[in-house]
Parts: sequence; structure tokens; C-alpha cells
Amino acid sequence: MNEFIDRVKFRVNMAGEALAIAVVQDYRTLEVLMVAFMNRNALEKTLETEKMTYFSTSRKKIWIKGETSGNFQKVKEVKIDCDGDALLFKVEQKRAACHKGYYSCFFRTYDNEKVKLTGERIFDAKKVYGDKNDSNCT
Repeated sequence: MNEFIDRVKFRVNMAGEALAIAVVQDYRTLEVLMVAFMNRNALEKTLETEKMTYFSTSRKKIWIKGETSGNFQKVKEVKIDCDGDALLFKVEQKRAACHKGYYSCFFRTYDNEKVKLTGERIFDAKKVYGDKNDSNCT
């Protein structure tokens, strides 16, 4: 595990946080579910628990996907890109990945100069998260 983590080039952002990009795909359909950031601690926790764990740049802390909603992501496969600064996770997604209630965060499509809703809402986000700010939903 340490050899893999040591290969990741965490890039320092303007806030001084060393982060890598995490692209998350459904392991069966290969649909992209979401993109988020990870710091070293989040990556270590993810590999240790097989539950996707991210770093929130707005809250300045790590969080486990599904800790509030129950919509956990179980890691099936991990890949690292050629530059070592982005990770691809293939996961088994429980219910939905998007905190707005859609299976994927990519539920809108640009088409002929318009944005179209192309995803189906799986759950009511207000019932799951209440009046929490969108950025605090997991």
C-alpha cells in the first residue's frame, strides 16, 4: 500500500493543501459518477477500509461518501494516471452518488447550446440531508 501511495503526486493548491484528483466510475457500467479531491490521509483511509473517503476543500476535512446518506461507495479497483496526480476508482455504488439525488453527478448534458436534464432523480435530497448546505452533503 505504501508503494502505491508514494507514487501519487499530491499537488499543492492555493490554500496549501496537497491534493490528488479522484475520478469515480461505476465498476459495472463504467459511468462516471463523480470527481472529488483526496489528500494522503483520505487515500490511506480509502485503501484501508475500501470505502471511498475524500477531502473537502470547503470544510477542510476528510469525509466518507455515504456517512450521512448511506450511499457508500465500495472500492473494486484503483488506477493511477501517467503523471501520478489523478486516480481512477471503480466502485460499487449504493443507491446514488450525487448529493442532489441523482445516480451520477453528471446528470446534465450540453446539447445544441442548451443544458438538458438527462439523469433520473433517485432520491429526494431534502429528505436525506434536510436543509444542509449542498457542500456538506455526503
